[in-house]
Amino acid sequence: MEDHTETRGLQRKNLLTVLCLTASFMVIEVIGGILTGSLALLADAAHMFTDVAALLLSSFAMWMAARPHTPEKTYGYHRAEILAAVVNALVLLLLSVWIFYEANRRFHSPPEIAGLPMLAIGTIGLAVNFVSMKLLSGHAETSLNVQSAHLEVLSDAISSGGVIVAALIIWLTGWLQADPVISAGIGLFIIWRTWRLLSQAVNILMESVPSHLNVQQVAQAMTAVPGVKAVHDLHIWTITSGLEALSAHVVVDLGTDRDALLMTLEQLLKDRFGIEHTTLQIVDEPNVGIQVERGR
Repeated sequence: MEDHTETRGLQRKNLLTVLCLTASFMVIEVIGGILTGSLALLADAAHMFTDVAALLLSSFAMWMAARPHTPEKTYGYHRAEILAAVVNALVLLLLSVWIFYEANRRFHSPPEIAGLPMLAIGTIGLAVNFVSMKLLSGHAETSLNVQSAHLEVLSDAISSGGVIVAALIIWLTGWLQADPVISAGIGLFIIWRTWRLLSQAVNILMESVPSHLNVQQVAQAMTAVPGVKAVHDLHIWTITSGLEALSAHVVVDLGTDRDALLMTLEQLLKDRFGIEHTTLQIVDEPNVGIQVERGR
């Protein structure tokens, strides 16, 4: 649990750094859009504003998750991170709808865009996005909240890349429709990545079995421990990203050292399956539920 806490602390620090970088560049884009008259840069600044709001939400959620548990919140506030991931995913989906709307409007009525200033600011934006992605990439697989923030920054990087490509095409050929065409492609990519994130978050809220674990395999590993006759009422769920929980009733042989058996089972679940939060109850007879008996 200590390693988990230290990891969360580093995640919060990196997330705040990314928030400062993103907010700073958003201001640069607003100023650049006003000075150059580029609607594309102002639109991207609006995109950045939604990212700043999402990163603020993620940072707040991680702060909430670090708060200690209470008699009313026995699991603490870990689920705040998952709720933030859901909100961020919904914001990204709405942003994609807006991108499609703007792309359609601009394709039929493209605004005048200053290619060179757009290219310069897009290049700076891409550099900022790469730094932000580097800060978050090490934690994206262990925290769904950080993964949603990473996806926000990734969409920014792709958007900046699209701005650069569109700026080059506009500057070299004068084809203004390049901007909406590339924007629509960015919208499709965001939807594809966001849908996966949203599915993961909903599965956690529904207390589904984590995708990397199999209930039958866990039960069979437990019943293979000497002294265990059967396992039933087995439940596995995720409290927050990287923190799985398990509860089960364990039927034991008569005369078994129950304390030693519990320690063995807890160590097995931790070492083999990465499950550290366990609630195991020793019972004499199996009841209705998921049941795996030794030798069957």
